[in-house]
Amino acid sequence: MKSDVETLQTSEKFDEIYHLASPASPPWYMKEPKRTISANLLGAFRLLDLLKKGGRFGYTSSSEIYGDPLVSPQPESYKGQVDCTGPRSSYDESKRCTEALLFEMQRTKGLNVKVIRPFNIYGPRTRPDDGRAVSNFVTQALAGRPITVFGDGKQSRSWGYVDDIVDGFARYFWINETDYKGPLNIGNDREITVLEVAKYVSKLVGGVPIVFEPSPPQDPTNRRPDLTRAYAVMPEWSCKVSYEQGVAMTLDWFREKIKVGAA
Repeated sequence: MKSDVETLQTSEKFDEIYHLASPASPPWYMKEPKRTISANLLGAFRLLDLLKKGGRFGYTSSSEIYGDPLVSPQPESYKGQVDCTGPRSSYDESKRCTEALLFEMQRTKGLNVKVIRPFNIYGPRTRPDDGRAVSNFVTQALAGRPITVFGDGKQSRSWGYVDDIVDGFARYFWINETDYKGPLNIGNDREITVLEVAKYVSKLVGGVPIVFEPSPPQDPTNRRPDLTRAYAVMPEWSCKVSYEQGVAMTLDWFREKIKVGAA
């Protein structure tokens, strides 16, 4: 079936439901706050109605629930620093509110719930207009345009290549049996500045220039997961793709996509 998650209509009930439906592109969710909140929170309400009694509910939250953190790396116990009236709040707060709903359902109704907080996913098949750093840098560089860095580029992220993150999803949601009942960070704990990634993309395409623009409001200064819990729950899992490898593979995919589009 195909439907917006918050308006999904079916008489079926399901043993397992995994709620990954949400815009995650900052330009998109800043322009569509109502739909962003609706997809996360109303989507969860709708999907919970479709879950069989005793079924499992998985939810993809976000590292954005930590806001602009004052603690690094961020453990799952960190409560975060989020502005509920800021320009990013529709995404941040809808993720936080949906987590609150699910963990209250766990506490009061015994809901079997698993929540993942992924960190800065990137890789092939990202939309060219996604608005996040790696896809922005790659598409600008391949078009021969200057790479745009917001602020001074010293803000840091922990870039997680999509294959590694999906492997973590699969292990926590399906493969590994665990009694752990809290949220779980999934990401790469190697912290890299935005400017370093921009310079690396520039190098890969022969040295396109880098230009600097004012930083968007409330852009987090750092993001790095504490993976202690993830390694305890999934001891065989880790992020194996370095950002150098991942960015190069992402650039190759976009280059091929541009060739196919021009053919």
